[in-house]
Amino acid sequence: MATDVKSRRSETAHAGASPAASREAHPVPSRASWTTSRWLRVSATLALVVLAVLGGLGLWALNRTSALTDELVDKRSPALSWSVRLEAALVNQETGVRGYGLTGERSFLAPYKEGRSDERAAVTELRELVADDSQGRADLDHVLAKAGAWQRSFAEPIADAPAGEPVESATRRTNEGKTSFDALRKAMVAQQEHQRVAREAALDDLRAATRLRDAILVSIAAVILLLTVLIFEGLRRGVTDPLARLGADARAVSSGNFEHPVVATGPADLRRLGADMDAMRRRLLDELAFTEEARHRLDEQAADLRRSNSELEQFAYVASHDLQEPLRKVSSFSQLLQRRYAGQLDERADQYIAFAVDGANRMQKLINDLLEFSRVGRVHNDHREVDLEDVVGQTLDALSVSIEESGARIVHDPLPTVTGDATQLGILWQNLIANAVKFRHADRAPEIRIEAARDGALWRFAVSDNGIGIAPEFAEKVFVIFQRLHTKDAYPGSGIGLAMCKKITEFHGGTIGIDPDHTPGTRIVFTLAATDPAPRDEADAVEGAAAR
Repeated sequence: MATDVKSRRSETAHAGASPAASREAHPVPSRASWTTSRWLRVSATLALVVLAVLGGLGLWALNRTSALTDELVDKRSPALSWSVRLEAALVNQETGVRGYGLTGERSFLAPYKEGRSDERAAVTELRELVADDSQGRADLDHVLAKAGAWQRSFAEPIADAPAGEPVESATRRTNEGKTSFDALRKAMVAQQEHQRVAREAALDDLRAATRLRDAILVSIAAVILLLTVLIFEGLRRGVTDPLARLGADARAVSSGNFEHPVVATGPADLRRLGADMDAMRRRLLDELAFTEEARHRLDEQAADLRRSNSELEQFAYVASHDLQEPLRKVSSFSQLLQRRYAGQLDERADQYIAFAVDGANRMQKLINDLLEFSRVGRVHNDHREVDLEDVVGQTLDALSVSIEESGARIVHDPLPTVTGDATQLGILWQNLIANAVKFRHADRAPEIRIEAARDGALWRFAVSDNGIGIAPEFAEKVFVIFQRLHTKDAYPGSGIGLAMCKKITEFHGGTIGIDPDHTPGTRIVFTLAATDPAPRDEADAVEGAAAR
């Protein structure tokens, strides 16, 4: 079977290698080898180029529209307006001079003087506005030439004449002044006409630029919308749909259908990913076949072990029970010899008989303790809610004699309810409290404290005393069965108590250990699973004392 699995693995490896070999033997088109990142880079580059071109066109259209608007608002319209104001200024001059010439009163020269001031202001503005317009400059020079000719030949001589004389001078120059001002008026009309034509042309250019700008902006919006649609469609066809199909195949395989092939489409990296996933699927098939075979062998071995363990447990239990009867005979007859022949034999014979009685009694206790140790997890396996307040109370009652003889003082926190076997938990607490009472200093009474604190899903307990303590190097040894740190003469016992405690706590899903930082005495810390999900209110915890 193992050979078949290896052969299938080899076939899988060859099958996994075949697509690459096929690609090398039959080159695919260049774009078929593009990865997702390359497709995205190319698409993003093309989109950016198109957007840059459209953005440049849009910026050019906006700049042109802005430039034409500025020309119309800042030059053409003001130039026409100042041309009209120049005409008004010259008309005011003509009106003032003509009135002075007819009446001879100097008050009529006020419009003339105001017109001269307005003329200078209008000429200053017009020269700045038509600085870049050759036609505008020519029209302004022509108007100023005609205005200068009229002013020199008619207006200035009349305005400079003394009061009373202008009437005669004006009468002589009337025809000449009229002809000169008509020429000036004609030049101004031509100037304003040219300004109006230029203004209309600028306005037409602005309207055309505005229409072009709007068309470019609409085209940009349409192209952006088209690019968005193309990008989403490309992502759907090239990325999301292949990923969705790949995910569906992967979910089918992960649900247990390992025969379902993984077929990938789209860019090259997704196809490679699909090929890798399919190779992994085939590898899993081989591994599952191998694992199934190994599991069958393990099940057979586990069944053999369970049968062997059951036979060993039965053998140990029967052997222990069978040892009880001869051991009781040895113990009984040794005690009979001790009572019947005490004092009749020599001192050494009495000592030998005492050794035999003590050894039989100790052997019987060891067998009983070993039977009790073997029962943990096998009998008394009725897990239910156990109130540790009751368990500790019963334990203190059972140990009341030794507590009273030693003068021990025992205090404990409020104890919770846990899930477990009441009998085994009673043995746990009895061993811990009995050890704390037994391993004490001869010159002071034991002081024992039991603590309980919630730690997530567990309850953490601690039993502390002020006794002789346990050296750190023996912190693990004391939990090994029949391991003793003292002779039986100094402290009686079989050395099985803490081993029993460890087996009980581990059977209940907890841990137990020695706190190496606690001094003086010993502090044993262990955990048990909590029954209720909410911890008790530790703020209401008070010490409970039981001194017996």
